[in-house]
Order: sequence, then C-alpha cells, then structure tokens
Amino acid sequence: MDYAKLSKEVSYALRHAPWEYELELDEQGWVDIEQLLHSLHQDKKWDTVGAEDLDKMIAASDKQRHELAEGRIRALYGHSVPQKIIKQAETPPPILYHGTARQWVETILHEGLKPMKRQYVHFSVDTDTAKLVGGRKDSSPVILTIDAGRAAQEGIKFYHGNHNIWLADYIPPEFITDL
Repeated sequence: MDYAKLSKEVSYALRHAPWEYELELDEQGWVDIEQLLHSLHQDKKWDTVGAEDLDKMIAASDKQRHELAEGRIRALYGHSVPQKIIKQAETPPPILYHGTARQWVETILHEGLKPMKRQYVHFSVDTDTAKLVGGRKDSSPVILTIDAGRAAQEGIKFYHGNHNIWLADYIPPEFITDL
C-alpha cells in the first residue's frame, strides 16, 4: 500500500472536495471512517483500504495531516471547502512564519495576510517549513515573521493545525515583518 498516495487522496476528499466522495463533514470536519472507506472502495485503486491502513497512513506521515478519534477521521488543516471548519482558539507561540512568493510581499505588508482560497491563513513554527511552503510558488520565497504573541494579545484568534502548523482567519499588516 502506498500510504503517501493514500494520504493525498484522503486529503483531497476531506479538505477540498468531500461532495465528490459523497462525504458529509460535520462542523469540525469529521466524517465516519466507514463512510470514507465506502467512498474510497468505489475506486479500484483503493478497494482494499481498511481502517488499519488509515492508522498506518497517519503514522507514516511526517506532516500530520489527519486525525482519527472515536471511529471518525478529519483533516487537521488546509481546507478549501465552502463550509467553514470550526476550530478551537488556542494561544500560539510568540513568533510564527509564513513563506510566500516575492510578488505578494508588498501587498501582504500593506493589506495583511488573508486565507485566499483556503479557510484559514497557514503559518509554521519554523523557517524551514515556511521556506518549503513558499517555495511551491517561488524558487526564492520570502519568509515573513508574524508577531503572533502580540496579535493574540490584541484579539487575533489562532488555531492549532498540527505540531508545525498554526492557522488564523486574518493577520493585519501591523503584526507582519519581512524577515
């Protein structure tokens, strides 16, 4: 079983197109494992996937994209579905990072960070991850520093994605600096 490919398939289903898989996510993005497996089994490529494979897929992933609990599964971050996935606000680390293409830096420093086609703006706890993310759109990405501690004190809500990723609805420009 190729768990990396399975992870991508499950991510697409849970983050971007649950309707294509006839999945009904609850307000926190959870879906019954059996419902997901039934949908995956419609494709010959995934017709042998079982719950234990989902466990192994999560264990094999260094990005911690998914979570299992009480017979349900959800994607932890990266959603672009129209239905807003409700997250619990938490206290972020004092500093977070956001990697972006050079062409967007001036706009971001003027207008702030917006989720664009996703539900939340994504940040990382380290510059390496931010560089990797920013590098998807630019070979020399810019790493922005987010004063998350001060932003949280001033009422900006942050949500924990996974060990490396934090989320927010919007970050005003006064909390962003060019590294």
